[in-house]
Parts: sequence; C-alpha cells; structure tokens
Amino acid sequence: MTEPESPFENPTLNKKLHTAKAIGGATFLGGPLAAGYMVRENFNALDQPKEGRHALIIGIITTIVLFGGIFMIPETIIDKIPKQIIPLAYTGIIWGIVEWLQGDALKNHRELGNAFFSGWRAAGIGFVSLLVISIGLFAYVFLAPNDPAYDIYDEKIEQFSKNESESLTFFQNIDFKNDATLLRELNNKVLPKWDENIKIMQELVALDGLPSDISLQSKSLLKYSELRLEAFLLIKKIIIEDTDKYDDELNLINLKIDNILDKLNES
Repeated sequence: MTEPESPFENPTLNKKLHTAKAIGGATFLGGPLAAGYMVRENFNALDQPKEGRHALIIGIITTIVLFGGIFMIPETIIDKIPKQIIPLAYTGIIWGIVEWLQGDALKNHRELGNAFFSGWRAAGIGFVSLLVISIGLFAYVFLAPNDPAYDIYDEKIEQFSKNESESLTFFQNIDFKNDATLLRELNNKVLPKWDENIKIMQELVALDGLPSDISLQSKSLLKYSELRLEAFLLIKKIIIEDTDKYDDELNLINLKIDNILDKLNES
C-alpha cells in the first residue's frame, strides 16, 4: 500500500488554490479588489494569514486609488483612451505580482497534482467585486454631497449665457437701426453685459474645486469675453466716427473669437 504523502512533502495537500490565470481573469472583470481577495485565499491556504490580510488591504486601497484617479482625469482625455487599456494594464501588473509572490507555490502545487479552484468560481468573485465597486461608485456619484463650487459654476455660467444671448441681439436688424439707437443699445445693454461677463469668468477662473478641464474652459471664455468687449467697443468707435478704417482690426478680432469658439466646441 502506498503511504499517504507527508504534509512536509505536500504542504497544500487537500487544499485548493487560485491559478495566476484565474486571478488575472477575475481582476480584469472585478478590478484589484477581486485580486486582493483571491490572493488572500491563496495565502491562507499556504498558512500565511498575515500576508493574506495585507493582500486584501492592498487590493481595497488600490481599488479606491485607481477609480478615484480615473474620476480625476478630464473626460476629454478619458474619451481618447481605448476602454480596454486601463483594465489590461492593471491586470497585467497584478498577474506579474501574483507570479512573483506565489508563482513557485502555485507551480509546486500543480506538480504535486493538487486541485485548483474552478474558473467559474474566479468569475463569480470577479462579478461580486464588480458589483461592490459599482455600488460604491453609485454612492459616490449620486449620494455624496455636491461640491458647492459646481453650484456656483452653474449659477454663474447661466448668467453668462443669458448676457451673451441678450447682447448678441444687437446684430438683429442692424441695418434698419439708426446710429442713435445702436449707440444707446451699446451703452445701456451690450457693453455692460460683457463687462459683467468678464467679471463672471474672472470669478470662475479663481474658483477652487472645479476639474481642470472646466477651469481651462473658463479661461477660454474669459478671453472670449474680453474679445467680445473689444469688438463692441470698436463697433461703437466706427459708428461715432462714421468710418470703415477699423474694419480690418474688427475682422481680426472676430477671427480670434471664431477660433476660440471652434476650440470650445471641440472640447
């Protein structure tokens, strides 16, 4: 009769482990949280509970840092990144770490003919991890209190848009208005509204708590407002002096305005 193998000869006898491939698959589906849980199970089977706790904690922290960092990346940049790149990147990194930490133990476990957990179990862990992360993201996006900077931004940008729309009515039926009417509109409505818009955008540029892409947009809108004011002041000058000698200068300003609007529409 064959003697049963000694625990010293087969330390993982009657124990199951997760393969590096299974951990990688679950990680791709459920992020570093799934990897931390599965690596912990392996360490526990290898009688290394301390390392197992560390693996789980690292998995949790990495998940928070990873998705928190993704939320901080401007949407204009995120949209340009292929959707599979980020999960492939962290899956590859974690697979390498698993091979480094547990590769020898997994190889020995296989060579001794011991059993591994099924791929279905790994997929289930990945799915549960994905569900936990999704719930966390939902709570963060929909249940967390809004940053007051966003409320201020929405209020200011609404006023900005209103001023812009009302001021641009100046050009409606402009050929049928006399000079006195045009100057009255410029002095009483158009110029004050662009003075206000410049102040609005200066406040938003200095406002803390907004994403970088919105801050850049605010800077562009500030420049846009300054150009609008410059253009209307030049139009006022043209009307008063009844001349066309400023037409080239006005066309250049309008070209700069169009360039800024084109860039804003692309973002």
